Amino acid sequence: MTAGDTTGAERRAVVLLSGGLDSMVCAALAREQGFRVLALTFDYNQRHRVELDAARRVAARVGVERHVVLPLDLRQFGGSALTDDIAVPKDGVGPDIPVTYVPARNLVFLSLALAWAEAAGSGDIFIGVNALDYSGYPDCRPEFISGFESLARVATTFGDKGGKVTIHAPLQYLKKADIAREAVRLGLDVGESWSCYDPLPDGRACGLCDSCRLRRAGFAEAGIEDGTRYAAGDAEAT
Repeated sequence: MTAGDTTGAERRAVVLLSGGLDSMVCAALAREQGFRVLALTFDYNQRHRVELDAARRVAARVGVERHVVLPLDLRQFGGSALTDDIAVPKDGVGPDIPVTYVPARNLVFLSLALAWAEAAGSGDIFIGVNALDYSGYPDCRPEFISGFESLARVATTFGDKGGKVTIHAPLQYLKKADIAREAVRLGLDVGESWSCYDPLPDGRACGLCDSCRLRRAGFAEAGIEDGTRYAAGDAEAT
């Protein structure tokens, strides 16, 4: 069986695991397809540690073979509300790329995931990007994923020797409501995931950042209990 065959058959796949709902579903889908999951989480000195705790919970719940939390201090570069002293926007999802975009984050993350995959003899990488219910990040677009996949095939010894590199983006064209439904179908505890960009000290999600708004709207549309405690009421977050 060649690397990149989506049947899995107990081969390894590297899954980018942030601790959010999308990456949780991605990891579970990889397991469902028969892959042994190598989960990769980045401690990039983001403004809160809650999602790192969520990633550890999700990794344990899904049953990954190995979970690596890799230090990568992107605060040294800044340029984002998640890695710099910039306020997280709370006024609704707009048409422009928001300041919560971390410069080239998915490009950096996928490059390191590719390095681990090649070292593990795998050509399969899963990432939970989405082109529908997202905040307009350029590194979530389908053309980015296909472009990176092409690059990966010429950037590695694995690809040079004929190995197939596949970037699996199973959520690419799903709405957030559909992703919530997939989580339920997979038997996941959605409350173990984390989405908020700006959590309160008492552990509640802000309810007003782009990520909270998209998550809340998706769960509401799906008619599924979210499992997240929000600081802002429903009326404020619409």
